[in-house]
Amino acid sequence: MERGNFVDYIRISAKSGKGGAGSAHFMRTKYNPEAGPDGGDGGRGGHIILKGNSQLWTLLHLRWYKNVVAEDGANGRDNNSTGHNGADVIIEVPLGTQAFDEETGEMEVEILHDGQEVIWVPGGQGGRGNAYFKSATNQAPEYSQPGMPGKEGWKALELKMLADVGLVGFPNAGKSTLLSTITAAKPKIADYAFTTLTPNLGMVAYRNDRSFCIADLPGIIEGAHEGKGLGHRFLRHIERNPVLLFLIPADSQDHRKDFDILLNELEQYNSELLDKKFILAISKSDMLDDELKTAIAEELPTDIPHVFISSVTQQGLSELKDLLWQALNTK
Repeated sequence: MERGNFVDYIRISAKSGKGGAGSAHFMRTKYNPEAGPDGGDGGRGGHIILKGNSQLWTLLHLRWYKNVVAEDGANGRDNNSTGHNGADVIIEVPLGTQAFDEETGEMEVEILHDGQEVIWVPGGQGGRGNAYFKSATNQAPEYSQPGMPGKEGWKALELKMLADVGLVGFPNAGKSTLLSTITAAKPKIADYAFTTLTPNLGMVAYRNDRSFCIADLPGIIEGAHEGKGLGHRFLRHIERNPVLLFLIPADSQDHRKDFDILLNELEQYNSELLDKKFILAISKSDMLDDELKTAIAEELPTDIPHVFISSVTQQGLSELKDLLWQALNTK
């Protein structure tokens, strides 16, 4: 997804460094022209390394960084001198980034912690010099090893947002308004569908100086698991949220049906999403009286905690925070 300054998928042509060749040199001194083999080993080729950076939240900085080539290792030299290793290339990525091999589709690396460094594409090993092969039965080996080649191929980096709580709902359900009310985040808010085109993160201040992270994600629509609307690019971000907060507006024609549609989209995309903890909030509840709240509550699933909230009047927000904190801290 690439909208403005948010990029969560990048293709990269990656090539690690070739290992340097070992030397097949023989030492010659003034008094001993056949002093024996002294060829050093070749240096290792440069690695391509991924490093987690908690200050990044998008892959935007890699948009034009499509060809990554690490340095080759230097050849071994005489006097048992090892060639220098090729310089590594370190690519900083936001937490929640997964790295894939495009040809096999296999996930190779996952970055979850700040400062975490993982060798993504290893450099080739340097070859052994002839000094390594000297033995009692072979005093003058005339051979050495070539360096091993580096690895090369098309790779992909994919970002999945790391947040404690993910907001799930139809477009214009009030998710961005809620985020702007309970956090310092300033998402775009307007009275039309798909106001949110990219994820927004905010920190919710809780009791006793505690906090948790909440993500406002693009609105889901029926058929999203087939790629409709923002489809898969929305759904992949909620895979990392241990708690999902479903928002259904009070003026919905059928609250239970809306919830079932949202739940079905998650199940069709990845059935493991149903193992997460759910909380259901009826937004825009300032327009409801007690009788309507009771009627709506009777429609809702009995096994999922629910709360009536209004971001405008602050109704139910303290109760909502309590429910979210309890869900995050209960096994």
